[in-house]
Amino acid sequence: MGSSFSSATKPKIFYPPSPEEILVKKPGGGVGPESLSKLVEEHCPSLRKEFNPPWWLKSGHLQTLFSVAGDFTNVDKVVYARTYLRLMDGGTLGLDFTPPGSTFPDDAPIIVVCHGLTGGSYEAYVRAVLAPACAPVSEGGLGYRAVVVNFRGCAGVPVTSKQLYSAGWTEDLRMATIYLAHKYPRAPQLGLGFSLGANVMVRYLAEEGERSRLESACVLGNPWDLVKNNWALEHTFLGKQIYSKGMANNLVNVLKLHSKALEKVDPPTPSPTSKYEPDSTQASLVCAAYHAALALRSPPLSVFDNTFTRVGGGGPPVWPLASADAYYKHSSSHHVVPQVRKPLLAINSTDDPVVVHAPTSPEEVGSGYTVVVLTDGGGHLGWFEPSSGQVLVGTDVSKLHLRRWMTKPALEWLRLAAEVLVHGHPDHPPKDIIVDENGWIREVNGAREGLGCRMVDGGDLIDGTELKKEPGMLQGL
Repeated sequence: MGSSFSSATKPKIFYPPSPEEILVKKPGGGVGPESLSKLVEEHCPSLRKEFNPPWWLKSGHLQTLFSVAGDFTNVDKVVYARTYLRLMDGGTLGLDFTPPGSTFPDDAPIIVVCHGLTGGSYEAYVRAVLAPACAPVSEGGLGYRAVVVNFRGCAGVPVTSKQLYSAGWTEDLRMATIYLAHKYPRAPQLGLGFSLGANVMVRYLAEEGERSRLESACVLGNPWDLVKNNWALEHTFLGKQIYSKGMANNLVNVLKLHSKALEKVDPPTPSPTSKYEPDSTQASLVCAAYHAALALRSPPLSVFDNTFTRVGGGGPPVWPLASADAYYKHSSSHHVVPQVRKPLLAINSTDDPVVVHAPTSPEEVGSGYTVVVLTDGGGHLGWFEPSSGQVLVGTDVSKLHLRRWMTKPALEWLRLAAEVLVHGHPDHPPKDIIVDENGWIREVNGAREGLGCRMVDGGDLIDGTELKKEPGMLQGL
């Protein structure tokens, strides 16, 4: 894999050697088993259609750089209503719901989105799926609702603890699914992950197994093996100087935006309503890592991760980790896929300059619940192709008649997961949820003592095309 010039070719679909029998709703009533491969063949026809990039976006580099530099403000309009969750460890998540103010049946599906490295609900690749997915059926949409889980410090979410996020930290997604199950107990949750968020989502599915609150997931541009992909990224000139340093610069800018929360150790102030007490030693380590990271000069991603992410990218008992390499080994998702027990569709591009290594055979996946699709073009979260016969050049997507190939397969998979699959596992239901005496939303007898949340004030309506990336931040990664 790697960046090369591509022309119109059909994607390669890798089914498991022994696809699982998935319980589905049968026409006319009743339920019964169906092969995962047959379900994909019947319900996801776009996976067999060619990806045909325009002549000026033929390579993975061009597709990726257009995703970074393109003007997407006039396409895929999405408006969100934000809810802030305060976590028991003191951190804050920002959940952006769409469409706001709409009334849905209790069992209307919810698409749960995890964005890329330093992105958020404003990202064009997120809106490319949510705009049609959340449009009314009368307008050609799926009529679903969605929520983007904005990681700590991303998309305007404040940092309120001595911790950020990382490819291996799944607790914040887990808490979001618990909150959603509490708020909408009859609504199936459908996962949609991009890049780093795709890795988080696959790890969550593997950790939860049959008890996952996500009924299925579609992940795009997943980095899978972080050790191999970081090595490959930093052993080419463009990989190191453009992509690796660009992503590290984004992360440095996240730290700068939240300097007041990270630059010094505050006196410990455990919540009187929580049994969870902040780890003062970990807080001191994160502060030291913050200052060390800001002293770096144009670091590649591995140097930033070795300086900060291995320390502040998660919480005890796993964090801090010994090195960037230890972080990559722990946080990779390729080796946990065999533990996934919910249907998973993974789409990668063979010319992705950021994710050079992706599974290329069923044996590499090792899961009867997982289907891997590889396109011969598309770059990293690009997949731009003409939406009409016109071939134009520029940066304003609304004037170029471009669309993203990946949108249709993602929508088809989400419809399959929502309307065909039987939800839940009768023998392995998720844990019950309570609101404890102090107002924390928690799982009953949850193994993670510090996992709980409460709503806090501050949410508002947000136009996804106006929630701009911060100055100096690259979009699209």
